Amino acid sequence: MSVLRYEVAAGVATLTMDRPEALNALTVELKVALLEALQRAGSDQAVRAVVLTGAGRGFCVGQDLREHADGLAAGDLDLSTVAEHYNPLIEALATLPKPVIAAVNGAAAGAGASIAFACDVRVAAADASFLMAFARVGLGPDSGASWTLPRLVGHGRAAAMLMLAGPVPAAQALEMGLVSAVVPTEAL
Repeated sequence: MSVLRYEVAAGVATLTMDRPEALNALTVELKVALLEALQRAGSDQAVRAVVLTGAGRGFCVGQDLREHADGLAAGDLDLSTVAEHYNPLIEALATLPKPVIAAVNGAAAGAGASIAFACDVRVAAADASFLMAFARVGLGPDSGASWTLPRLVGHGRAAAMLMLAGPVPAAQALEMGLVSAVVPTEAL
């Protein structure tokens, strides 16, 4: 079973992160698949736009911490995921020659929120929320959040989101300028 669905219809490539049981937490497999799908969409002349979303009740809750814990337990301390996976993903989103729309359903947390912030446009379901969870796990923001977030909502709001690590519901995200629109959950 693939961790990412890639579908093209009417010139739009829809990339659906497909790990709903884990709220689409990012494993190495999913990060690699997502980067490959973005590259594929970028070079496909039939694709004019890309929609990125998550299966189930969450957009993406960021890094799969179980995968890291399992690696640590096995004695495999791999600290290269930001350089090898997240940075290329964010760069691909930022430089894709086609517009990328994040259709944010449910939770977008940590690197998952950062990925949404790197998209050109964000549309949120009414029950969506954004959480910069890095401070909760003793990390600084990665995946471009320290660059994209202040440009979307301003320095003060970005600092509060990053340091206080509280959830931002969809309606508040719209008021802040973090998303372009909020739609009924079933219409997303």
